[in-house]
Amino acid sequence: MEKRVTFKGWMLPLLLLTPQVLVTAFFFFWPAWQAVYQSLFIPDPFGLRSQFVGLGNFEFLLGDPFYRASFWTTAIFSSLVTLASMGFALWLAVMADRLIKGSGAYRTLLIWPYAVAPAVAGVLWLFMFNTRVGVISWYLGQAGYDWNHVLNPNEAMGLVVIASSWGRISYNFLFFLAGLQAIPKSVIEAAAIDGAHFWKRFWTIVFPLLSPTTFFLLVVNIVYAFFETFGVIHTITTGGPQQATTILVYKVYSDGFVGQDLGSSAAQSVILLVVVGILTIIQFRYIERRVHY
Repeated sequence: MEKRVTFKGWMLPLLLLTPQVLVTAFFFFWPAWQAVYQSLFIPDPFGLRSQFVGLGNFEFLLGDPFYRASFWTTAIFSSLVTLASMGFALWLAVMADRLIKGSGAYRTLLIWPYAVAPAVAGVLWLFMFNTRVGVISWYLGQAGYDWNHVLNPNEAMGLVVIASSWGRISYNFLFFLAGLQAIPKSVIEAAAIDGAHFWKRFWTIVFPLLSPTTFFLLVVNIVYAFFETFGVIHTITTGGPQQATTILVYKVYSDGFVGQDLGSSAAQSVILLVVVGILTIIQFRYIERRVHY
């Protein structure tokens, strides 16, 4: 018989929910409302007065070619970060799940990069690819390739994708490894007895059973690529060269805190929130259909 928790009155449930409701209201709903409110005004840089413009900030943004280009940059960046971090993490999890000597040490070492902050990860990769003293850029020069992410937009995008994916691989690795270990070994052994080789067992049995974990990580990694990669981009490229790495969240910062265009920055944050919400709804509406729980 299933046991359920019941409350005799309404005071205790309300008391238990109050802290979480207050935190959510203070740190999410209130800032979100302030962003929506400020997006309707054009304040001066000193904050002394504001002019109501209605949807003028949104009309200006949608007509700005640089802002429209940031959508395409964000789509490319988030797709590459999500695919690279999840694909490499899945490969490492499959290798670590096999019965090999010292697998526990491998798993511990693979988790460590998750403890590195995005800004610190950006500095580390910036040093390795520095055009003057970077060890990787030096080896590339010895091989005949002139690396310069300061001037080459494609190299700049590749560097921020690598730095952003590196720190996320450990997070994805933990979930993929837990999902692999939860798959009954008897199912895999039965397929092996029937003559299915390793990759056939993986694509027909293991990967479909990992679909709940994969779907969860897909949603989380897209949100990560949209928001938490700000530190990596700021430390490596500051959105350059020629705004080649200026994603939506970084443009909110550059226009609001650097350019002091607070109304436009607030409108951009509202658009960014709507875009992420729509992407999440699409994922749950269409992609979740392929998930086998």
